[in-house]
Amino acid sequence: MSRLDVTEKIIATKVAKGLKWSDVAREVGLSKEWVTAACLGQMTLDAGQAAVIARLFDLSEAEARWLQVVPYKGSLPTSVPTDPLIYRFHELVSVYGTTFKELIHEEFGDGIMSAIDFRMDLQREPDPKGDRVSITMSGKFLPYKTY
Repeated sequence: MSRLDVTEKIIATKVAKGLKWSDVAREVGLSKEWVTAACLGQMTLDAGQAAVIARLFDLSEAEARWLQVVPYKGSLPTSVPTDPLIYRFHELVSVYGTTFKELIHEEFGDGIMSAIDFRMDLQREPDPKGDRVSITMSGKFLPYKTY
């Protein structure tokens, strides 16, 4: 058994039970964005959180322990994503990455936006021309230090 096996079981059970990520997150008591990432194998759950996920997705004790193991993060199957939706994020960074970099450095100085001290909110934004996807990402600025 591996973490990938547990992720696949979570997804299969979600489909079979007709669960929504927002409902799962409400049970865990955290954001739908973070809980979804955890269920998909990108975050580490504590024992209490893992117990809730195990109950919702019918996981064994051994499977629940995998939820508490620090994962190998950023593990897409290919370097350039082939899934059309994920590829659009790759495209977004390819087109606007230098703009993000320039504007962040101009505003904050030499450093990075943390993906560790990070928040994300994804919402549907009604629009008469067709609903829009609104994603707010907020990461702590970490300046490079001299030594």
